[in-house]
Amino acid sequence: MNIHEYQGKQILKSFGVRIQEGIVAATPDKAVDAAKELQKQTGTSWWVVKAQIHAGGRGKGGGVKLAKSLDEVKTLADQILGMQLVTHQTGPKGKLVSKVLIAQDVYYPGESETKEYYMGVLLNRATGKNIIMYSTEGGVDIETVADKTPHLIHKEEIDPKVGLQGFQARKIAFNLDLSGAAMKDMVKFVTALYSAYVGTDATMFEINPVLKTSDNKILAVDSKVNLDDNALYRHLDFKELRDVTEEDPIEVEARRFDLNYVKLDGNVGCMVNGAGLAMATMDMIKMAGGDPANFLDVGGSANAKRVEEAFRIILRDPNVEAILVNIFGGIVRCDLVAQGIVDAYQNIGNISIPIIVRLQGTNAIEGKKLIDDSGLKVLSAIALEDAARLVSEVV
Repeated sequence: MNIHEYQGKQILKSFGVRIQEGIVAATPDKAVDAAKELQKQTGTSWWVVKAQIHAGGRGKGGGVKLAKSLDEVKTLADQILGMQLVTHQTGPKGKLVSKVLIAQDVYYPGESETKEYYMGVLLNRATGKNIIMYSTEGGVDIETVADKTPHLIHKEEIDPKVGLQGFQARKIAFNLDLSGAAMKDMVKFVTALYSAYVGTDATMFEINPVLKTSDNKILAVDSKVNLDDNALYRHLDFKELRDVTEEDPIEVEARRFDLNYVKLDGNVGCMVNGAGLAMATMDMIKMAGGDPANFLDVGGSANAKRVEEAFRIILRDPNVEAILVNIFGGIVRCDLVAQGIVDAYQNIGNISIPIIVRLQGTNAIEGKKLIDDSGLKVLSAIALEDAARLVSEVV
């Protein structure tokens, strides 16, 4: 589950990470109120107006602006709110900005120069260990740094059984070429950041940039946080952080019916029970020359109602030209799935695209008979390869 920058920063702050303070606003007038309040709290006389969407590259897209007066705060907030912000992560359609974060200016003059760093915490699936990635080249696309100057990206692996050790935090600060007060503050920053990552069951914390201020304080100027949906039962308050307006509406609808759905760019809708079988089905479609339009796992407890809702969700995608239903009856009964297919046809109506059904396992014969006796125009297959081939023939 992705969350907004301002939400991620509040989580970081709760774990002791120093952040660039800010207040979120949904209107230009509220943005001015936020700027005034922020001035009282921090003494800042300049403000940064930052679009809040689930995507990076906001600055390059015109979604991050510096305001040097309250009038400018209102003007810039008015410009950014309601804009369709396009970045390299949003695609050409962009995302609608409905909130802005009014943040304090932390690039103030002082005894030393400011410096930006990159830092991210995530899981290295190959080793089963957590990893802190960091670089002296912060404030720019880390992908560009990795491509052109990979030697500037450092990695520190952490065994989750023992956690981050003190020498590792000091090593990170040393590799960032810090010393004195800044080095000590970076050690505290890294330790608190890792605690936030572990304590929230996150899949990723990315701070770009981490800033060394002119008075040698280390703080998070940005935050990109992804929380593990499967762990939300341990963090019930995090459910309120979900912004469904930032998510695909079809995926939001699927979640209401406990369907595991991910939209893809192809033209063949897939309905399968079990994640592994779904992946294999998508592979077979590709090998047969087709292109999957979605990942959809109806789960092991699929019933007729859930199957019908799965059909409705697949059909909401205008790119779908055929649907492949691939069910292995282990826990789920194939006749219940078949009944769901029949009900979907009758209740939805006007299903004009071809449907290919492969049923194997518990009550597969009964399921096939249900479909055959219904008079529906459904193609059946025994082998998965045959089902995939039929799909490629009809689209």
